Amino acid sequence: MLHLRMITPPDRTEAVVAVVERTVGTTHVVVVPGAARDPQGDLVLCDVAREAGDELLHGLRELGIHEDGSIAVENIDISLSTRADAAEEEAPGEAADAVLWEELTEATHEESTLTITYAAFMILATMIAACGVVLDNAVLIVGAMAVGPEFGPLAGICTGIVQRVPRAAGRSLMALVVGFTSAIVATTVFSLVMNALGLFNEGMLENPRPNTSFIWQPDPFSFVVALLAGTAGVLSLTSAKSGALVGVAISVTTVPAAANAAVALSYGDFGQMWGSGVQLALNLGGIVLAGLLTLYAQKLLWRTQRGRWVRQSK
Repeated sequence: MLHLRMITPPDRTEAVVAVVERTVGTTHVVVVPGAARDPQGDLVLCDVAREAGDELLHGLRELGIHEDGSIAVENIDISLSTRADAAEEEAPGEAADAVLWEELTEATHEESTLTITYAAFMILATMIAACGVVLDNAVLIVGAMAVGPEFGPLAGICTGIVQRVPRAAGRSLMALVVGFTSAIVATTVFSLVMNALGLFNEGMLENPRPNTSFIWQPDPFSFVVALLAGTAGVLSLTSAKSGALVGVAISVTTVPAAANAAVALSYGDFGQMWGSGVQLALNLGGIVLAGLLTLYAQKLLWRTQRGRWVRQSK
């Protein structure tokens, strides 16, 4: 269940309540006239099944409540109410399959904004991966994958395209390009410094690396794994069971490929640098493609399911 807290202009409170009451899956409606002070208005509270949340938010947006008042949405972890159980039964579909597009847009916006913190995580993750590449240490590679924040912009690109918001997709693409560019440049300098200190040397890069050589040797499986990881990552965002952007791209070599390219560049090994670049492109492209297909499929599935329920209820 979701809990909505709305501040509504007094002249639109009745319209808001009407939208809430005609949305299947809503319950626990509370109206407190004149309770809000900033902005001034009435306070309207309600609970809604997650499956019906997107429809309700769309109706409230059409009334302009988000412009002249406010709409706050919270997830309810525990709800001991027979009426709430009945509301969830009435709503079409399953909560775990429902996509809250407003929630998805907000989550990807936060994670795909180009900030100093985002760039710092990208640089640190790539430097960790560089150490893993040189030492042929798979543990460090996995650690770098978990630290890297690159899935946020990738999900933002997919969401912006599916929602037809070019500005959001462009912002995410900018964060992705600038993030990887700054990480590769910083890691190249880092490699040169480590070489000067005697901690890195060219032999460590050129020696056989059974644990990490796959990073700069892309093959068909690189794209296949990227598709699978991209699908899993987007599902983790849209599912009610898991919405955090934490390590969802753990199975693909984006940050490690960028790190290998940077180290190879510092030693002038353009063969490895090219292979790493291809690996990076395959993984980024695979994740975006899988993300787009997953979101479009979810949108179509939910629209079909909703239409079937409306026809049955008539």
